[in-house]
Amino acid sequence: MSDVTKEAIEEALKSYIEPNMGKDLVSTKTVKDIQIDGGKVKLTIVLGFPAQSVAEELKQAICDAVQQVDGVSDCEVDLGWKVAAHSVQKSLRPIDNIKNIIAVASGKGGVGKSTTAVNLALALSQEGAKVGILDADIYGPSQPRMLGISGQPESKDGKTLEPMNSYHLQAMSIGFLIDEETPMIWRGPMVTQALEQLLNDTNWSDLDYLIIDLPPGTGDTQLTLAQKVPVSGAIIVTTPQDIALLDARKGFKMFEKVEVPVLGIVENMSIHICSNCGHEEHIFGEGGGHSMSEQYGVDFLGALPLEKRIREETDAGKPTVVAEPECRTAEIYREIARKAAAKLAIQAKSYASKFPNIVIQNN
Repeated sequence: MSDVTKEAIEEALKSYIEPNMGKDLVSTKTVKDIQIDGGKVKLTIVLGFPAQSVAEELKQAICDAVQQVDGVSDCEVDLGWKVAAHSVQKSLRPIDNIKNIIAVASGKGGVGKSTTAVNLALALSQEGAKVGILDADIYGPSQPRMLGISGQPESKDGKTLEPMNSYHLQAMSIGFLIDEETPMIWRGPMVTQALEQLLNDTNWSDLDYLIIDLPPGTGDTQLTLAQKVPVSGAIIVTTPQDIALLDARKGFKMFEKVEVPVLGIVENMSIHICSNCGHEEHIFGEGGGHSMSEQYGVDFLGALPLEKRIREETDAGKPTVVAEPECRTAEIYREIARKAAAKLAIQAKSYASKFPNIVIQNN
């Protein structure tokens, strides 16, 4: 029996491509320790993204790779994760108590962006992260209803707001502060000021991710987000139809111009499966999200079905990920959330919180 070496184990780990990151564990620096005792190998792996629902699967796949090494008789994997703060636009600093802000955007309305945003936030929470959601649609806030939250947020000091809580998610929306049927007849500057206040005057508590559900389009709110909010990455939601893809491309170009990395594209309402006969039909066209991701060189995060229950469960205040966590649709949401978080994990980290603020005073 040949002696097992650390180098041999590392080579074996390099051959295993972790499915969420699309890269090996060595180059991504997620292998923190390798212990070898004869033929027994013990690995410590710390991922940069949460992966609760696939942890056992990943451990098995890692062990299968290691056991290809001649002389390895036993393998043990200690797998965990630690979410780091990642770099944001050059002129901005991350917000205290929020490691990463992820914007969920669409070029046009009606593509299911808010439904996707809330399910992705809940999926990240289920995967083991601390997550919040900010409803940035001032004119048409939908998160209060989607999360089944009623009532108004508390203010302990008369200046800041405590986030509302639902399904282990911290949430804030203008919808908590006004009556559901009251129209917001505001001009652009008031809207952008409201967005900034909702973000900065909420006492978010140690979030790994804050998901911002953006209104559709590329107007005032998106510009404010790009210029004043430290965003680590964006997710573009589209449907396969040409008109939605056209607007999704505008959204992509906007983030590109303001140097916010796009983590990937989600194709919503991708396929309809008849609840009676099981017939599959691409009502809105086929393959649009894939072709857009190839055209711009960004990840295709996943495709979601056009399903009645997604709408019914979200309207009832219990989105699919929490209403039916074992169903295939909830699994797809978790896959998309993991891939987006993994994509973010391999980006440059932010060290802004490590540096003190320098204040110059005239004495």
